Formats: sequence, structure tokens, C-alpha cells
Amino acid sequence: MNRPDMNQISATGNGLSLDPDLRAAVLRVARVPNLLVACDYDGTLAPIVADPTKATPSPESVAAVRALSSLPQTTVGVISGRALRDLAALSRLPAEVRLVGSHGSEFDVGYVDELPPERSQRRSELQAALNAICRDQPGVRLEGKPASVAVHTRAAPRDVAQRVFDAVRSGAALWPDIEVTTGKEVIELSVVPTDKGVAIDALRMQASASAVVYLGDDATDEKAFAHLHGPDLGVKVGTVEEETQARFRIDDADAAVAVLELLLFTRRRWLFGEQAVPIERHSMLSNTHTVALLTPAARVTWLCHPKPDSGAVFADLLGDTAAGHFTVQPERGGIPLGQRYRPGTMTVETRWSGLTVTDWLDHHRTGNSLIRVLSGSSRARIDFVPRPDFGQVHIRLQPIGGDGLLVLGSNEPIALYSPGIEWEITSDGHSDTARATVDLNELGGSAMLELRLGTDSVEAPRVPIAERQIAAETLWRDWAESLKLPSVAKDLVRRSALTLRGLWHKPSGAILAAATSSLPEEIGGSRNWDYRYCWLRDASLTAKALVDLGSLEEAESLVRWTLRVSDNTDGHPERLHPLYTLDGNELGPEAVIEALPGYAGSRPVRIGNAANGQVQLDVFGPVADLLCALADVRPPEEGDFALMNAMVEAVERRWHEPDHGIWEARRRPRHYVYSKVMCWMTVDRGIRLFERQGRPVPEVWHTLRRTIADNVLDKGWNEKVGAYTVAYGYEEMDASVLWIGLSGLLEDDDPRFLATVLAVEADLREGPTVYRYRWDDGLPGAEGGFHLCTTWMIEAYLRTGRRADAEELFAQFIECAGPTGLLPEEYDPLTERALGNHPQAYSHLGLIRCALELDRS
Repeated sequence: MNRPDMNQISATGNGLSLDPDLRAAVLRVARVPNLLVACDYDGTLAPIVADPTKATPSPESVAAVRALSSLPQTTVGVISGRALRDLAALSRLPAEVRLVGSHGSEFDVGYVDELPPERSQRRSELQAALNAICRDQPGVRLEGKPASVAVHTRAAPRDVAQRVFDAVRSGAALWPDIEVTTGKEVIELSVVPTDKGVAIDALRMQASASAVVYLGDDATDEKAFAHLHGPDLGVKVGTVEEETQARFRIDDADAAVAVLELLLFTRRRWLFGEQAVPIERHSMLSNTHTVALLTPAARVTWLCHPKPDSGAVFADLLGDTAAGHFTVQPERGGIPLGQRYRPGTMTVETRWSGLTVTDWLDHHRTGNSLIRVLSGSSRARIDFVPRPDFGQVHIRLQPIGGDGLLVLGSNEPIALYSPGIEWEITSDGHSDTARATVDLNELGGSAMLELRLGTDSVEAPRVPIAERQIAAETLWRDWAESLKLPSVAKDLVRRSALTLRGLWHKPSGAILAAATSSLPEEIGGSRNWDYRYCWLRDASLTAKALVDLGSLEEAESLVRWTLRVSDNTDGHPERLHPLYTLDGNELGPEAVIEALPGYAGSRPVRIGNAANGQVQLDVFGPVADLLCALADVRPPEEGDFALMNAMVEAVERRWHEPDHGIWEARRRPRHYVYSKVMCWMTVDRGIRLFERQGRPVPEVWHTLRRTIADNVLDKGWNEKVGAYTVAYGYEEMDASVLWIGLSGLLEDDDPRFLATVLAVEADLREGPTVYRYRWDDGLPGAEGGFHLCTTWMIEAYLRTGRRADAEELFAQFIECAGPTGLLPEEYDPLTERALGNHPQAYSHLGLIRCALELDRS
């Protein structure tokens, strides 16, 4: 994506010289999806001069207009009273700028030069009549245009100008088929309709503009201002206190440049995303009730409330500081010395020389708290920018003595407890921001900030902050120390386990697929999905990984959650959706937040997930595998048997149908090999559970297991490719077909499994990563390699006797983790950038599985 050359843009791009209300209005309109920027020429882009042929725009205005016109989703137009040919010759603007001449009667595209004979005749009569009036009048100039004639009196004595204008108004201007437009020292008569407002409407329609910005200085621009509405912005240029329909006034063409530069600066950052911190460098905070993400420089860039799948209070992660953040940094700025988790906890320390910021999430009776402790000897700057519901709620900040702030305007109560800190409150015209500078020496070496979600209390806590930190960290450390960790990558496995537990929503028992929404699978692309929900598949695989490490609580609560969801199907678990909200409810429609530019300009930003409505028959396999794993370490409950029985019956009814598959492709259903294997695995694990617990196994289950196995082993094999492929009758490879062996359906040394591993490796592995597939999934753009698929390949190498290859790929895989050990969904081996939602449960459970397998073998 080409970005505009900003070398010619002046330092006024911040717009600080503008009226604060106008500046706030520009900041708002710059963030609409499709923007039309239009302006007059003389007096706006170019200063008014005595000789109209020398009215050239300033270099600054040309640079701003050029740069704006080069932005995506941005249309720029110049609407002038000049003839189109003269406007083009004088302005010398690029072809991307739409030019409209003669007050809206001449368009650079779609204008017909040839007038009908009757209008051409009328145009000649008009020229003759005006020639007669203006002949021998000093300083009066006639300008002929294709459909009009303009009378200019700028150079004429005042009495001459008045006499000429009176003659025109009482003469040709009264002809019934003549359009009259009056401007500064000019009157124009046209044989076709002329109206800058109509021109604005035409450009708006052609650009599908969500909003229009229009700048103009002339009386003729009032028709354009009159056609503005809703989020549109009109700016009158000039100090003459005449009435105007524009919302704002500025002094001159220099101020118009400042408006355009501010618009450019803001819109460019909005479209391309502000400086995007690499995804994998974010650290996650969790208290098993909600999650937050923290940049390496201690900016809280993501926090949803009241649950992880609710609206975000801070959503700066998705490309725009206007969506909210909570930043602490040294007053002098600078890059931190480092960031780390405190061992065995979900507490993060960020360190500069003279300043340490310690962050963790706590839980209180009415909600959650984000606690930030500042310690050291330097001065620190704090920016508190809450923007509930992804910045779509207007909020005000109310100081409460010296104790803190209340966030007003949100449906959920929010308070910031900040004893001893004096805040400066400012507004951008939309919402308030609080800023403070604290001298830690004056405060005894430390300061405390507690963002309290779910309460409006700013009372001092009863338990000292140091004791609260110890209590919070003890819960995490005790749990981490109870795990049975492998010797392979022990520290990374522990961090992965803590991450998976952090994605567990303890109140409901559900497990998040990832902590975030809409982090891109391709920078600048549209494959941006909301993963803040509970997928039966992902959650079961997550819980199974934790069971393998010795933690049962998450799995047992997930099974209870799944039983509740299954009970809502009225005895038909085949009607289960692939995913649910954390509370176990069906998702609403997938929606787009147009006001957010997306991470690094990757749009759209989506809320909800349309995969909710798909048929995915593979979801029962991981649940059945989890039930078996639980039964191996503790006596199963009756609910376990009931759920297993219901799932096997659901498979019996529907296994033969096509579905949308594990990757949720937005195309017609197919007979995916992976889905069939998971149906087989459901029945296989059902038989295993019942047999091991001494329960009678229905004979139909044995028959069903053989039938599905025979079907997938026969129809899933592609003779031409010499391997199992993505779906029956298709030649494309897919990493999920590795489960033909990983599930136990084929023995490790079966030639068909060996051939499939080689085929996936050849087609889908690139360096340290393995792609899901390369077939057409019906979506635009591309994606990175998929970390989970990489871990499947590592397991497949181990099963097929290729330990050296497994160790090599595992070493490459763990190098993809961020500095605090977290992994998102994907990895681009070409740019060496992480991609996708973060942290991703799939990636961390895959790491755990691989480390355990490497440790066993």
C-alpha cells in the first residue's frame, strides 16, 4: 500500500492553531469509512489576487490535497466558479482530484461539451447581451465558459462595478431560462443549472461517501454548505462577518491549509493504523474473570468489561488511540529496559531507569480491578483515556477530591482510584481525557492506580496494596506449582499453561479461543475475526492440555458448561453451534465497527462471528477426547456418560452429511476428511470410556465406528495425489488431514499416514511454520502459517519416527513466541511477523502437547 509523500506537509499538521471545537470536529470526521473532501479554489486553495490568471495554489495546499487524494477510501474534489479548462490549467492537481468547474455545471468526468442547439443559441444571445453592457467599462472583464458567461468587476472602480451589476441584474439575469450565480465581485449567467450543492451531492453519490468536508469562501459556496448534513463538516473561509450555513469559520487560505493538514494527518493515521506494536510483543493480564493486553511500554491497549466478550473500555489495539488506552511512562519518555512476568504469575513488570510499573488484574465483589503500581524515583506521566464500548460511548470524567475519577456516561459504573494524583481533564469534543504527572520522590517512591470496573467507589481499599498483590500472585503460583511439567521447554510450558488458565472464564466455565478480536491474519487485509468466544472444539482441546499437565478444574467446569449448552438443544446435540458466548448463549449477528481503523490499518473490525451459524460436525471429537482424558484421572460423573451418549447419537444421525469443517470456510459445505475423522474419534472415545468404566457399549456403536472408518479411509484417499486430502474428491492438501494418524485411526507406521505427512510437509510447510491450506476458501487475501498446524506436524514427525525433524521444528516454533512467551494464532515466515488474535489458545495448547510428546519419546 503506497503512502503519501509527506515531505512537503508543514508542521501545522497537528492543527493546534485551530479553534478547539473545529479541531475536534475534524478529528471526528477524519475517522469515517468513506470520506469526500471538497473545497473552493479561489480564496481557499489559492489566495485572492488582482489578476485571476495568476491565482495559483500554495505549495502547502497542493501537498495536502495531493496526499489526501492518494489515501484509500478518500475522494478529493475542487469545485470552482472558473471554467473547467482554466481550473485544470491553473491548479495542476493530480488526476485523482475531481475537478468541477462553472459552479457545478462542468464535471471532469461525465460532462458533455456539446450543448443542445437551443441552449447553444441562448448562450450566444447571452454573450452578446453582456458584451453590450460591459463594452468600454474600465476594469470589467467577461469570462466565456462552455455554458455560461461570467462578469468580473474586481479590477473596476466601485461605481463602475455597481453600474454594470445593476444592468446585468435588470437585463439578461431576468431571462426565464438563465441561472444566476453571484459571488465576490462576480456575477455569472448560465444556460444550464449551476449549483455547488448539487455538485456536492453528485460527488457524494459517486464516492459513496459516509461524510463530506467542504471548505469555501464565496457566497456561491453557501449552496454547498446547505447540502451538508449529519456528520458532514462545513468551514467558511474569510473574516467577513456575513451569514453562513457553515458550522465553522476560519480566517484565510493559510488556515484552510491547517484544516486540510490536520484532516490528512488524522485520517492517514486512522486508515493505516498508528505505530502498531508487533502482536506477539503484547502481554496478557488475567484474573480468570476478564483479560487485558499490555504493550512493552506499559500501555493498556485492550480491556473488555464486564466480560472478555463484552465491549472494550480500551481498544487502542485496534488502531486508534481514540478508542481508549491507559498509559504510564517516564515524563522524559524513552524505551523501557524490559518487561517480564513475575515468575509463576500473571503480574507484569515494565522497567525503565527510575521507574517500574507493576500491573495485574484483581477481582472484587462487584467486578474487576486493573491495578497499576508505580515505583521508583523519577517523574511519570499518566494518560487515562477510557472509551467504553469500543469508543462509541461519549464519556465525561469527574474528579472526586484527591481520591480519583468517575467515568460518567457508560452503562457500567467505572471509577479510577488514584490517591494523591492531580488530574488535568481535557475534552476532544467527544469524550474526556485525564492526564497527570507525578513525582514519585514526592509521593514516597510509589503511587497506585486502581481502575475499578463495576463500581463507582473511590474509597481507600481495606487491604493494603502489597497484601493484595501477594494474595493475587499466590493463587497463580500455587496453581503453577501443582502442574506436572515436562523437562522440555519447561518455562515456556508453564507460561503457556498460565496463559490457557488466563483464558478460562471461571464464573461460567467457558474458555476463550483468544483474548482479542480482529487482529489480522494479513496486515492490511480483511481476514479479521472475533475470537472472544467459546468454541466447543478449541475449549475442549485447551482443557485437555491442562488435564495432561495435572489441572482438572478448567476441564470439569467446561464439561458442566457444555452440558448446560447441550441441554438447551432439547435432546438434539447435533444442533449445537460451533461457538457460544461465555455465558453459553447464541451469538448475535456479526457486525462491523466502522469507526475503528483496525490493527495496522487492517479492516474491518468485527464484533461477533458468523461461523456461529455453520454446521461443524467435528466439534464432538475433541469433547469426547476430553471426557476420556478426565475419566483416566478421576471417576467420571453421570453427566459425562450422558454427554458422551448424546454426542455419539448425534454423530450417528449426521456423520454422513457435508459440513463447513474446522476452518469455517465461508463456502458451500463439503465432506471434509477432518470432520469425518472427528466423527470416528467421537465414537471411538465413547466406546473407550464406556468399556474402561465397565459400562455396556451399544453394539451399534461398534458398527458405526467401523462404518465411518471404512468410509473416510476409502473416500478420503486421493489416488492421484497419493495422500489424504482436504475433502472427498478434492486434490488440495490440508494440515488437518494429519489427524488421520494423530487420532489413532491409522497406525503410526501405516504407509498411508507416512505418505500424507510427506504431502502436507511438501505443500504446506515453509521454514518454521505450516499453513492450514492453500485452497480457495472464498475469502479475499492471504494468511500466515498456523501455529497449531505447526505443532501437528511436530507430533506427526514424532509418530513417524522423525524425531530430529520434530526437535528442529519445535525449536523454530518456540522462537516465534514474544519476549514474554506469548503466541498469537499465525506467523508470516517472509516478514517474520506474528499474525492473528492474541494470545491464541490453539498455539499454547499445541506447544504443551509437543513438549509432552517430546518428553515422552
